[in-house]
Amino acid sequence: MATKSPKSPSTPAQPSVPAVRPDNGAGGDSVVLERRPQKTKPPQMYQVVLLNDDYTPMEFVVVVIQEFFNKDRETATQIMLKIHLDGKGVCGVFSKDVAATKVDQVTEAARKNGHPLQCVSEPIE
Repeated sequence: MATKSPKSPSTPAQPSVPAVRPDNGAGGDSVVLERRPQKTKPPQMYQVVLLNDDYTPMEFVVVVIQEFFNKDRETATQIMLKIHLDGKGVCGVFSKDVAATKVDQVTEAARKNGHPLQCVSEPIE
């Protein structure tokens, strides 16, 4: 007969988590885990900018701003004048993907109509 007692089956290793013992008022031996909410940063925003050129008609720029950036006629005209006088004007602020889509839409519309209008997106710092 065997004199040794059988071994108990081993359990798989578990991640080391500190034990939580109830505090019986005897001391500060207990460990309590707190869940901390993760803080995420908002996404980087990009401004869509139209650049001035000497060939694209002002009326076309106003229509583009109205159509692709949902601005009313007065606001679109003010943005167009800023582009004309300052060389560039911000049409809107969007997330990276939306800004890239707006740039593509404006560029495609300008090319279809035979205008050299340039549109770019710039990160906001």
